[in-house]
Amino acid sequence: MASRPLTFRPRFTLMLVYVAGFFLLYALLFVASDLAPLLGSAARELPPDELQQRAHDAAREAMRGKAVLALLASLATVGLGTWRNFLPGVR
Repeated sequence: MASRPLTFRPRFTLMLVYVAGFFLLYALLFVASDLAPLLGSAARELPPDELQQRAHDAAREAMRGKAVLALLASLATVGLGTWRNFLPGVR
């Protein structure tokens, strides 16, 4: 009786990478509208340290209370993508 060699299929690890990637995507979408004014000409006049501090504060305020929503959205996206066989590597 011949046995087939086992193939390495890192489905769980790949799903974690997908969840992390979609989380970062949704978090960026939540924060982008608040960081957009810091890209204008008024922000160019600020010193780099102050600009970085303002961007950090704006991002923190934008994500306040929305991190759980971004996590749930990423879990739902990965779940739906896995169920519909849309995500490569987890089929």
